[in-house]
Amino acid sequence: MIVDKIANISMYRIIPDHVVDFLKNLPKNIKTGRYELIDADYANVEVYNTKTLDDGKFESHNNYIDIQILLEGHEKIYYTSTSEVSVDIAYNAEKDIMFYSDSIEGYDSVTLDGTNFMMIFPHEAHAPQIAVDNISLPVKKLVVKVRV
Repeated sequence: MIVDKIANISMYRIIPDHVVDFLKNLPKNIKTGRYELIDADYANVEVYNTKTLDDGKFESHNNYIDIQILLEGHEKIYYTSTSEVSVDIAYNAEKDIMFYSDSIEGYDSVTLDGTNFMMIFPHEAHAPQIAVDNISLPVKKLVVKVRV
């Protein structure tokens, strides 16, 4: 996992140049939806209300690295190694996602606030969309998926 300021994103050579270019040229008023990039990479822009701690669920992906950036609002993302949690819903290859049964409470978290990003690798389970201070609020988020 990598957490850093968005201003530093071009320092990470693991992030393809076309992804860095996409992020640097991101319009302020980008619409929700899916944006196809290069080499099977893509980005999703979503709007939703954050979840309470009790509604959070760990997930992981086998084929993509997530780069998560808040465009509006703030949220917490809880994280741990996939080896530390128990599978609840088996891997869905079509959606590239697996869910885990463990409660997220007590695990470490990162708060995304629009100035930073979180890069999550396939061996890392993460529970995104969690409300800060357990107060559900609307957010707008960009998730870039980088094929591994």
